[in-house]
Amino acid sequence: MARIWRVSVTKHPRIVALVIGSLLVGSTAIAQTNYQPAPENLQARREFQDAKFGMFIHWGVYSVLGAGEWVFHDHTLTLDEYNRLPLFFDPEKFDAKAWVALAKAAGMKYITITSRHHDGFAMFDSKVSDWNIVQRTPYKKDPLKMLAEECHRQGIKLFFYYSQLDWHNPNYYPRGATSWNNGRPDSGDWNSYLDDYMDGQLRELLTNYGPIGGIWFDGMWDKPDADWHLPKTYALIHQLQPAALIIPNHHQTPRPGEDVQTFERDLPGQNTAGFNTTTISTQLPLESCDTLNGSWGFNISDAKYKSPAELERKLVQAAGNNSNLLLNIGPQPNGEIQQEFSTRLLAVGDWLSKYGDSIYGTRGGPIAPGDWGVTTQKDNKIYVHVLSWRAPLLALPPIPSKVVKANSLLDAEAVEFTQNGDGIIVKVPPSNGEETDRVIVLTLANSH
Repeated sequence: MARIWRVSVTKHPRIVALVIGSLLVGSTAIAQTNYQPAPENLQARREFQDAKFGMFIHWGVYSVLGAGEWVFHDHTLTLDEYNRLPLFFDPEKFDAKAWVALAKAAGMKYITITSRHHDGFAMFDSKVSDWNIVQRTPYKKDPLKMLAEECHRQGIKLFFYYSQLDWHNPNYYPRGATSWNNGRPDSGDWNSYLDDYMDGQLRELLTNYGPIGGIWFDGMWDKPDADWHLPKTYALIHQLQPAALIIPNHHQTPRPGEDVQTFERDLPGQNTAGFNTTTISTQLPLESCDTLNGSWGFNISDAKYKSPAELERKLVQAAGNNSNLLLNIGPQPNGEIQQEFSTRLLAVGDWLSKYGDSIYGTRGGPIAPGDWGVTTQKDNKIYVHVLSWRAPLLALPPIPSKVVKANSLLDAEAVEFTQNGDGIIVKVPPSNGEETDRVIVLTLANSH
């Protein structure tokens, strides 16, 4: 992930200024200019929007040090030092079946996992380079192969995160805003890095693991004014798997050839994180990604776990902003998922078993999100999610359709309401003090 954005400005003012400046320079770059999505791609977009909730997994050899996925950079390690790390990575307790089962029990419909992060280390059996889990670790196996097979068995879509940024490959040159003197030569073949190395690995991911949901790109913000050969790379992906979605985490306005707009640690358009674009696509599915604690990769000292109620609110707010929520966990180096993660995910899954109708398959509702909550909509039903409101009556703005019935989602009890040209007033069911969300279902006339 773009951890550079979360680094203190006072600690790294040069890097932050350089990256932000580069973003402004590179915002007009062109991608797959004549891209026309295939019918199966458009169907995949709709299915993606319906899914609403996914599991993000940051896992790699950096997990061994228990200091997050940016440890190579943050500890200013050299290549020689970092090259020793795979020797200690032996995830003997990795269980693909358990990982996928947890995602399903949490109510998640897809998984996005790091096939490689900014350290360039491939977590799959790559023939492009021996800098991978099969050839460099005592584990000697391909966990992504096992995960892909299990996802297919359990009916979960699998997306591969792929970092375009690479701190290890000498051909990632000229280097970008996050570079440091780690022992790489001051030369390299940028075109070869993109056309042979990166596209070669993407070809492997798109041909050796069955149908996948798509490729989730990250790291272009390191050199946003560079020529990333996006038309060629995007065309390769869409040629090999037309239904696969391209999801770029570049923090810019979507470009031709891209299929989803994602926002890092943010709801669409809000830019509370300070680096996301405020532009929201009206054509593409939207996604918001965030962490269950404070870190992406395994961090042994991070105990800032979000409560189930906080996670449920994030999911509701994302859905009310017409977005999916991609929620991250960082498994331990032995392959186990921490109990602190699994217990919270199971609690969210239990909540979704009761409230899922107001989330899955919905789109952002006709009433703009407010301090009180959000709305979602599916067919002729508007779901009013009351997240923060203590008064007995809630006034909502006018909507073009006539409301014929209102009821509580949880117990189907009728809810009193009035509707006129000035809007809708609903009588909010009293809170029991423990509810994350009180959902009122407004049924509209002329159902379809």
